[in-house]
Amino acid sequence: MKNDAVRNEVIAIIGWVALVQGGLGAGGQIFGDKAWGLLQKWWDIPTAGYVVLALAGAALALWSETAKKRAKA
Repeated sequence: MKNDAVRNEVIAIIGWVALVQGGLGAGGQIFGDKAWGLLQKWWDIPTAGYVVLALAGAALALWSETAKKRAKA
């Protein structure tokens, strides 16, 4: 039971970080001259890649948050 809680928390953190980095990257390329965030320092990711990263992060965060609520019930 405790391992599931730790796993869900780690997945939530990864999801939120991916969501923020994807949002920053897409926002920077759409509204600025280059991507914002850390990923642009290491890789040249197209705008669509940042959008997919943000959507995947949102899905992970949503899944783990609902799993945490289900575990409490």
